[in-house]
Amino acid sequence: MYYSDEVIEEVRSKNDIVDVISGYVRLQKKGSSYFGLCPFHNEKSPSFSVSRQKQMYYCFGCGAGGNVFTFLMEYENYSFVEALKYLADRGGVKLPEQEYSKEAKERADTKAVLLEINKLAARYYYVQLKQTQGAHALSYLKNRELSDDTIRAFGLGYSNKYSNDLYQYLKSKGYQSEMLIKAGLISVDERQGVYDKFWNRVMFPIMDVNSRVIGFGGRVMGDGKPKYLNSPETVIFDKSRNLYGLNRARSSRKPYFLLCEGYMDVISLHQAGFTNAVASLGTALTPGHASLIRRYVQEVYLTYDSDEAGTKAALRAVPILREVGITARVIRMEPYKDPDEFIKNLGAEAFEERIGKARNGFMFSLEVLEKSYDLHTPEGKTEFMREAARRLTEFEEEIERNNYIEAVAEAYHVGIGDLKNLVGKVAVQAGLAVPAKRPKQTNQQHGGKEDGIVKSQKILLTWLIEDESVFRQIRPYIAPSDFSEGIYRTVAELLYEQYEAGEVNPARIMNHFADEEEHRDVAGLFHTRIRELTSAKEQEKALKETVLRVKNHSIEEAAKQLDPTDMPGLQKLMDVKREMQDIQKLHISIN
Repeated sequence: MYYSDEVIEEVRSKNDIVDVISGYVRLQKKGSSYFGLCPFHNEKSPSFSVSRQKQMYYCFGCGAGGNVFTFLMEYENYSFVEALKYLADRGGVKLPEQEYSKEAKERADTKAVLLEINKLAARYYYVQLKQTQGAHALSYLKNRELSDDTIRAFGLGYSNKYSNDLYQYLKSKGYQSEMLIKAGLISVDERQGVYDKFWNRVMFPIMDVNSRVIGFGGRVMGDGKPKYLNSPETVIFDKSRNLYGLNRARSSRKPYFLLCEGYMDVISLHQAGFTNAVASLGTALTPGHASLIRRYVQEVYLTYDSDEAGTKAALRAVPILREVGITARVIRMEPYKDPDEFIKNLGAEAFEERIGKARNGFMFSLEVLEKSYDLHTPEGKTEFMREAARRLTEFEEEIERNNYIEAVAEAYHVGIGDLKNLVGKVAVQAGLAVPAKRPKQTNQQHGGKEDGIVKSQKILLTWLIEDESVFRQIRPYIAPSDFSEGIYRTVAELLYEQYEAGEVNPARIMNHFADEEEHRDVAGLFHTRIRELTSAKEQEKALKETVLRVKNHSIEEAAKQLDPTDMPGLQKLMDVKREMQDIQKLHISIN
């Protein structure tokens, strides 16, 4: 972090979390908290909770959680510093000069300059499109039936035929050649000297999720090669972690994305009203893309080209999306090649119908697989079903695997029991499963115990944050060191420090963690669901049992680490065990 804890806390305290999140989510007060539909996953019943008292949010559905900084980092895709600056401006806090290391300052300065250069280049290309020299490029876009509003909305432009046009313009604005090279806009070689990377091309500015220009794609006018050219990867442009059109699609009301292959497909779909269309940036879909998509939707409709290459791309994308929990469906474009051609010929209504008829991604992959086998012969059908069974073993969750087994059995007219047996046999042969169940059950029991201890620690932290009297009563028996090392112990230490200082502030604890995933985990520690207990007596009993579990686990862990020759350590352990008898007699009262 480049700002002191005091500055960060001042900014946070000037931005009430309920007020900030109300600008994004419709909240209704229920008890001491506010609830609304979670903006991070699709749901019909509100499970997104915002606490004014804790200055934290938490979704009981997907686990998203944190303080006001976390929310902007997740929703707006801001870095921590960007979220801090936004909230400082909102809260009227003047930030001091950042305390950069030399390397960090150079990197931050470079990033800022590259964003400025790309923004200027995008404006320059847009102006050139409307000039005489850009007439043929504008004519090309008009022939593709793009409206002036669409051209303006996507910032489409033109790079002139002169090979150092942009270079001369940006140099006149005071930018050094070194920075222009880092931006990926110019190239240098001994024969040609300095020249523009893009020339005589229709230009597609590529924007990040916050609508900042980070790179370009260019389609050549004429027969030049390559037909499409993209910016190289730079400090601000990572093809595997950005999607074309995401800055607009993320605001769509649709609960799914339409994933395309090309820029023109995205633009045509948006113009036709399908504002949830995105595309990868000249590369195949990557796990990075899938993780990015998962932040916004849980379902994706693949609108890849209907040719062989498009089919192969769809087949590669389905398991990548499934790996991060996204359901994939495939829209077929026949008799047309892509969404752009389809909409031009049949219109938006027909495309909407195709969306309704989209095939489940896994079932689509089997339909393609069919073409490699002769299902009219016993041998062909047997081999096909064996391969289908192998693919079914890739579903790790039993209930999901069984659902697909039923679907495949129905589609290919085989018995469900027969297919289940085949899947089990294939799994054993492939080493994906073992017939002996006993060792596996032992591991599961061990894992269950571990999960139980984790849950107990989370419940205890939630109770501690909710009720100061609980802290005062258990403080003599439970110390931060009784919590597991890592995030649990760190949070306990910070919380205990706050109680001792007489200033409990859960949201401030977040300031000690820089990673969004850590924010989510910390928020979960303070929002663990405690089963409904009807009376104070039941609550007191449950709390006492939780304290005993946490303390007993702490003793067990200490005993494992203890050297048998460490007599002082053994004596201390015996003293702690005697304390367990005091906890057994302890009466904890709940306010």
